[in-house]
Amino acid sequence: MERRLSAFDIQKIKRSGRKIVMVTAYDYTSARLADSVGVDIILVGDSASMVMMGMKDTRYLTLDEMIVFCKSASRGVKRAMLVGDMPFMSYQISVEEAVRNAGRLVKEGFVDAVKIEGGTEYAETVKAIVRAGIPVMGHVGLTPQRASMESGYRLRGRKAEEGKSIIEDALMLQNAGAFAIVLEYTTSEIGKILSEKLSIPVIGIGSGPYCDGQVLVFHDVVGLYEESPPFSKKYADAASLIKEALSQYREEVLNHKFPSEEHFWNMDPSEYSRLLEMIKK
Repeated sequence: MERRLSAFDIQKIKRSGRKIVMVTAYDYTSARLADSVGVDIILVGDSASMVMMGMKDTRYLTLDEMIVFCKSASRGVKRAMLVGDMPFMSYQISVEEAVRNAGRLVKEGFVDAVKIEGGTEYAETVKAIVRAGIPVMGHVGLTPQRASMESGYRLRGRKAEEGKSIIEDALMLQNAGAFAIVLEYTTSEIGKILSEKLSIPVIGIGSGPYCDGQVLVFHDVVGLYEESPPFSKKYADAASLIKEALSQYREEVLNHKFPSEEHFWNMDPSEYSRLLEMIKK
């Protein structure tokens, strides 16, 4: 039986010089498709709050809801490492609660690791979760859970002081035991410095070409989500294809073209005659 990639395997990819490929997916179907093409990491992101549930940002997803998404995605993943986002307020209250909730994601959501947003302020939390035997992926730069209190969804690292702060956060997370770090929406120079400075992989999203790997959301890649961020790339227009298919289905139902003979089955005529006799009684 094929085993999933581990934290050690992901770090080994960085040392080999190959780029790490990561995709954010939220359910069995999308995770299975991503896994089938050989991506290295599948992240069940708290962006499910917006992409799958229609919320305005990531803060409204609960831990129980995240577990459902993780469990669903897990069933479609054979090779890739599966990482689950720790939702807003699932790790901020106390270190003890963070460890407990990370354990729930592993035991109930079947993930291989968890991801935590934030830097220096969560170093002790990362240490405790790692000490409990759960690999942790860090997340610095733009941290969506805190964007509303940190001047919104803007590019990070334009100023040297802010860049220094991001670098210090990443180093602190590495020292705390994180096996990898997501670097979101920063200037490319920050991605270059961190990829060279850290021994653990730096996986960029909107942070330039120098990172050790890249992550995009499944729905953005295939063109299913209409509110994609400026740093994403649409490789297909699945939304148009789906609309076309649904419109064709609607028209065929309205015009009595579906179902056609290949899509339904008839009783044997003699059995049908017997049935008609039976229901007369």
